[in-house]
Amino acid sequence: MANKDLGPRHFLTLLDLSSVELRQVISRATELKQMIRDGEIYQPLLGMTLGMIFDKSSTRTRVSFETGMNQFGGAAIFLSPRDTQLGRGEPIEDAARVLSRMVDAIMIRTFDHAQLESFAAHSLVPVINGLTDLYHPCQLLADMQTYAEHRGEIGGKTVTWVGDGNNMCHSYINAARRFGFKLRIACPEGYDPDPEIVRAANGAAEIVRNPMDAAEGSHLVVTDVWASMGQEEEQAIRANAFADYQVTTKMMAQADPDALFMHCLPAHRGEEVEAAVIDAKDSVVWDEAGNRLHAQKALLEFLMTR
Repeated sequence: MANKDLGPRHFLTLLDLSSVELRQVISRATELKQMIRDGEIYQPLLGMTLGMIFDKSSTRTRVSFETGMNQFGGAAIFLSPRDTQLGRGEPIEDAARVLSRMVDAIMIRTFDHAQLESFAAHSLVPVINGLTDLYHPCQLLADMQTYAEHRGEIGGKTVTWVGDGNNMCHSYINAARRFGFKLRIACPEGYDPDPEIVRAANGAAEIVRNPMDAAEGSHLVVTDVWASMGQEEEQAIRANAFADYQVTTKMMAQADPDALFMHCLPAHRGEEVEAAVIDAKDSVVWDEAGNRLHAQKALLEFLMTR
């Protein structure tokens, strides 16, 4: 075991883990998935507790973390601003100091990434990013696990992101850096990813305005909703801006014959993706969603048993 005096390891972005560590977590996720299928009881987190702070609503994130802790023999506590002092103005630093003395790890799903960073800086236990406006790294663990299970090594492949340069796009840029694939980002002008995040990728990611060109020969095509949480009032404007960025069967035909389609869900069929695409045999969205459980269990084991 590593020396806990070195302080906790956090998972705020994919870059908090090395390429080797990320691949270890993903490989372990598939092992843990098989253990569940084999009926094997494995409880490395017996007696441990995960605190879960939700500023944003969730289905997959909450259920996967709660189920994962339960399967590992631990417990998860759901905390919302309505039910805690965080909702009454308690400083994030104070909340971190208090909660990290009571639980063994903390998962936060919030808006401002800087608040997550501040919380982690004052926490005595590992902090996990369950989603912020800037990044969604846990989803990428599941995505990379899903690709590996269906197609093998993603290093050297081409991935196409279609749509908004949002938190998922940013995490795909970081994934390109860590896993060694080429990322093409097809987005309309005005909806680009953060230029600093793109620059830091050192050529691993590029913006291609024409989505059909971006999909050419791609091994994985990924999209997300056009209006994320907190952007609902922009729905009509975004629907117009992204009209040419729907993932269609025609677009998938441009990709490699063995290309997969992914979406972090929930999906708006008929908007960012045709129903025929999400229901096609090369769509792995349900495996992708299910793998949130196994990938996060592997992450919890990695962070909490050091």
